[in-house]
Amino acid sequence: MDQHDEQEFAEYFAARREAVRRTAFLLCGDWHRADDLAQTAFVALHRKWRKIRDRGALDAYVRRCVVRAVIDESRRPWRRERFVDAVPERPSTDEVAESVVTREALVAGLKRVPPRQRAVLVLRFLEGLDVTAAAEALGCTEGTVKSQTARGLTALREALGDALDDLRSAS
Repeated sequence: MDQHDEQEFAEYFAARREAVRRTAFLLCGDWHRADDLAQTAFVALHRKWRKIRDRGALDAYVRRCVVRAVIDESRRPWRRERFVDAVPERPSTDEVAESVVTREALVAGLKRVPPRQRAVLVLRFLEGLDVTAAAEALGCTEGTVKSQTARGLTALREALGDALDDLRSAS
C-alpha cells in the first residue's frame, strides 16, 4: 500500500477501533478475545484495503469479518467452553451500579446462546441492524436471520431464567 492508503486505513482504524471491539465483546463475552477478534477483522480489512472500492461499506465488511471470526473460533475444539454446576461467588450487587448488573446478566445470557444465534441477536438488537443488513453481514438469507432470531431469543430467555424478570424491572 502507498502512504495515502496507509493514512486512510489508520484514520478508519482510529475512528472505528472501539466500536468494533465492543461488537466483538458482545459476540464473545470476553474482552481479551474481543481484542483478538477485532484485530483479526482489521488485519483482514488491511489486506483488502486497496481492493475495496465502496468506502461506505467498510463497517459492514469489518462487522462481517468479526462475526465470521467468532463463529470460526467457536468451532475450534480448544475454545469450547465447559459449563460447571457450581458458579463461583459473585460480588455483592449493592456495590455495583444497576446498569452494570443488567449488562453482566445480558452478557452472561448471551454466552449461553449458540454462536450463530448470538451473532444474529447482537447484530439485530445491539447493533441495530435490520433483517436485510444482518443477513448481508452474516452471508445468509433473510429467512435464516428471522429463524435464528426467534431461536436465539428463545435460547436467551431460557439462559436468563429468573434474571429476565430483573432485567424487565430495571428498564
